Amino acid sequence: MTTATDSLPAVDNPFTLSHLDALEAESVHIFREVAGEFERPVILFSGGKDSIVMLHLALKAFWPAPVPFTLLHVDTGHNFPEVIDYRDRTVAKHGLRLHVAHVQDFIDDGRLRERPDGTRNPLQTVPLLDAIESNKFDAVFGGGRRDEEKARAKERVFSLRDEFGAWDPRRQRPELWSLYNGKHAVGEHVRVFPLSNWTELDVWQYIQREGIELPEIYYAHHRDVFKRDGMWLTAGEWGGPKETETVENRLIRYRTVGDMSCTGAVDSDAATIADVITEIAASRLTERGATRADDKMSEAAMEDRKREGYF
Repeated sequence: MTTATDSLPAVDNPFTLSHLDALEAESVHIFREVAGEFERPVILFSGGKDSIVMLHLALKAFWPAPVPFTLLHVDTGHNFPEVIDYRDRTVAKHGLRLHVAHVQDFIDDGRLRERPDGTRNPLQTVPLLDAIESNKFDAVFGGGRRDEEKARAKERVFSLRDEFGAWDPRRQRPELWSLYNGKHAVGEHVRVFPLSNWTELDVWQYIQREGIELPEIYYAHHRDVFKRDGMWLTAGEWGGPKETETVENRLIRYRTVGDMSCTGAVDSDAATIADVITEIAASRLTERGATRADDKMSEAAMEDRKREGYF
């Protein structure tokens, strides 16, 4: 049966959402669903672009009321100063509650040991699980997207974790018709990924549309870097560069942000959001595949860490 609206072009149909509107509506629905199902949700917030977009969506979901969730950052101690500054300014601007779990504290008291390669990204799991257990968080929002990495592509929006924080792909639940099952036993919790169906390009187009501020390292800037394993890394206290590695001042930007020891920069002159969108649209490498050394430790590096309780 043909209706009056069927003959209208999609762009002129007032009942048709743009792809960004549809993604936004899905994410807002997920935030509200969690608020209704769980007692103590928390948002993982690092100051990276995905967690920034996730927080922006949470602010929209509950406006004009405040966001009813605490923010949690697992601080490696090797973070980019620009990102930490952005994190603190954002928390102050919106009057948010921030809990910081410091990897350094766990190293100091012997619960963790420094790795020989200096990277602390794999060390985040224990502080994360400790913060979840001690604060009794039962739902943990993460900014992971399915397009980032093959292990994340296997994960549902609501991802059940056992009493040890471990992920078992065999316990993934169906999510037909956007129905999410948050049921969990005592000691278990659920990781929630509101950006699961977004792509890197979607994120940047949404940032452009919403006028969202980001840390400046996401745009082209000159920085002293050195090459290791095919990536441009920033020098720091974590153990770089070595005597055989030469520091160069290059025009670069970061596609993703994490521990300085394993987050690589890319050569780029993309100084505006429009420039970044054009660059990403032409790229054939995912952001993690191009710039994250911790994902290259083995073929199943991310999946192994998720089984241990990682994001």
